Amino acid sequence: MSVVKRKKVFDNHSHIGPVPGFAYYGLPEAVKPTTDYDTTEQYLKGMDENGVERALVMANYGYPDSAQPFTLNPLVGESVQSTDRLFGLIWVSSLPKDKERTTEALKLVGEKGLIGLKTTCLLGGTFDPSQWDEESAELWKMILSTAADNDMPLHIHTSPGGGSDIDNALALIKEYGKDVKIHVVHMGGGVSGHIKFVPRFFDLVEEGYQVYTDSSWAVGFGSTWLLKEIEERGIGGDRFLFGSDIPWSDFASEYWKIEGANISEELKENIFWNNAEKLYGKHW
Repeated sequence: MSVVKRKKVFDNHSHIGPVPGFAYYGLPEAVKPTTDYDTTEQYLKGMDENGVERALVMANYGYPDSAQPFTLNPLVGESVQSTDRLFGLIWVSSLPKDKERTTEALKLVGEKGLIGLKTTCLLGGTFDPSQWDEESAELWKMILSTAADNDMPLHIHTSPGGGSDIDNALALIKEYGKDVKIHVVHMGGGVSGHIKFVPRFFDLVEEGYQVYTDSSWAVGFGSTWLLKEIEERGIGGDRFLFGSDIPWSDFASEYWKIEGANISEELKENIFWNNAEKLYGKHW
């Protein structure tokens, strides 16, 4: 039975494809999501079960090998070409060892349904332009110029600490966010990330930066704080999009962060559907 009661839900952040398990944090056994969507058919079935009309999919990752997500770019491309319910993100990397892979991946730009780029610094590198070496800067500029020239949103993973730390993400936005639409996944990642990100989110919007976010993996009061501030300030409501981060999160809990929030029905409709329609409208 569907957990969703709304007529229209667009999931702006989800993953497709098999990923091997890994013994994180020195555990004796490998860990992986409880439900992977290894094929297009499995993913579409999951959408139906959750009451999702449309979704933005990207390579499933989480295995400590930066080459692994690139192997799923073909599945993303095949999936989005098989149905008008799906759009896709192209996986790219700013790591010099992935230069050839990223160069090849960017050749996919222009293919039907592939409307943005996705990257992380979980496996090395940093979002902060002041810390880029010459090779990394070359790759970053190739990624960012492709996004800007093709009006493609860039999804960036954020988490506490490391190269994906929200401070580094904010530095990237300040440098390039007026030319590139940058989607800050996870609202900064963790309580400390939310505390740093939420106030700056409104500053960035007011200053003309093209910043977007979703509340997947948001913890504690983070998402309700941001939603409350959006309504009180009257800005930013068009920059918040619903994202489930399936299979790394639980759809019902991510859905009810929005549906159960004490905010207007108008804002909920914008988050669940209208904002995505405006952001990706030219592809519909």
